[in-house]
Amino acid sequence: MTIKTSLVWFRRDLRAFDHAALHHALRQSQTVHCVFVYDTAILAALPRRDRRVDFIHASLAELAGELRQLGGDLIVLHADAAEAIPRLAAELNADAVFANHDYEPQAIARDATVAAALTRDARLWFSFKDQVIFEKDEVLTLSAKPYTVYTPYKNAWLKKMRAEPGCLAPFAIEPHAASLAPPRAGTPVPLPTLGELGFEPSNLAELAIPTGMSGASMLFEDFLPRVARYDVARDFPALKGPSYLSMHLRFGTVSLRYLVRTIVDLMDRGGGGDGAPVWLAELIWRDFYAMILYQNPHVEGGAFKPAYDAIAWDTGPEADAAFAAWCEGRTGYPLVDAAMAQLNQTGYMHNRLRMVTACFLIKDLGIDWRRGEAYFALHLNDFDLASNNGGWQWASSSGCDAQPYFRIFNPITQSEKFDASGRFIRRYLPQLKALGDKEIHAPWLVPRMLLEQKNIVLGRDYPEPLVQHDEARKETLERYAVVKVVA
Repeated sequence: MTIKTSLVWFRRDLRAFDHAALHHALRQSQTVHCVFVYDTAILAALPRRDRRVDFIHASLAELAGELRQLGGDLIVLHADAAEAIPRLAAELNADAVFANHDYEPQAIARDATVAAALTRDARLWFSFKDQVIFEKDEVLTLSAKPYTVYTPYKNAWLKKMRAEPGCLAPFAIEPHAASLAPPRAGTPVPLPTLGELGFEPSNLAELAIPTGMSGASMLFEDFLPRVARYDVARDFPALKGPSYLSMHLRFGTVSLRYLVRTIVDLMDRGGGGDGAPVWLAELIWRDFYAMILYQNPHVEGGAFKPAYDAIAWDTGPEADAAFAAWCEGRTGYPLVDAAMAQLNQTGYMHNRLRMVTACFLIKDLGIDWRRGEAYFALHLNDFDLASNNGGWQWASSSGCDAQPYFRIFNPITQSEKFDASGRFIRRYLPQLKALGDKEIHAPWLVPRMLLEQKNIVLGRDYPEPLVQHDEARKETLERYAVVKVVA
């Protein structure tokens, strides 16, 4: 089928290579326009200084430049996307709109609204798989049901990937770029500034967070020589262990197909050590959680296992004060507080620490996991609903393949094991830097005389612990007992 004029709507896929929707539009259309919408329905709830908006803004500038080099342009709008896309399609007299799938419930509803409006105008809507390798019901159990446990899902995913190597094939753009519509009126329209969007610059540049397609490429090239040790290094927040690509995966400035293809090729050639398959498994977790959200949209506001919704979480002024202390890094547990300081200052949190801080909020402070999930959603640079929800439900034991409710991280032993020298803690809690490597994990256990010698006063320089872990653990086991009754 040949389409005269098409519109490609960029969303979570801010790149001009290996892009499913753009590829299909270019191959099927005589003329292809490209658009990104700063969606007011999403932006309205964000703080005026938001690193994600900053990241998108910088990444769009690179995307627009790349499209212009290919002979096209990028239209950038600031509007309600559900209304703006059908209106723009009408202005351009586009016969079809092409986009890539988004699996979040609100996005699915938005896309349904857009598709319906296009249909009323006798225009076509096409959507393609792009941000995952396998989606929806593509990986099923032998009884044709969605998986709810990760390991068998991963095994089935790997088997399917090997059986269908085409699933990793790139979607070429450059050979078909002649169909791109040139800039309207012959001159590119300047991209809106952050100020025009109602936002202020964040500390994104100060943090030296690489943006756009080039930033993603640089990070991946830096990671490849380190991937062999990923299985070990990934657990230690003071080490340069992760790929730091999560923000780029979230906004699609890198192709997941390319990442998987590169790692699989490396493994097939006998490279990558023990770390490459572990990193690949982390990418598969993203597909798994996206599938879980799509198949079980109720997890957005409730437990994957409904029995866990019967748990009575602490509420009231004391719980609110404890939650505020957790948010601000004032719990008295250094590893937890350093991790929250990292999040608040940079928008990033190491994956091991996401588990530690979440478990502490839920099982030491007795606070509803949804409050923590919402805080992470507001502050994480790489916030992704499916992965964030999956991680929090894992920590709360209410999710699919979650840790058992009686498995409760001890924040002191986690600190001693994964930040033994206190290097990470000292970076984010400099007031504790004078403490020794053994003392820094639990300052309240250090003799007061020794603390005074190091000019540290608990309650002045650093808080006393909000709770005693052993006592909190007992309360958590009692709190979770209702699950056994309900179940």
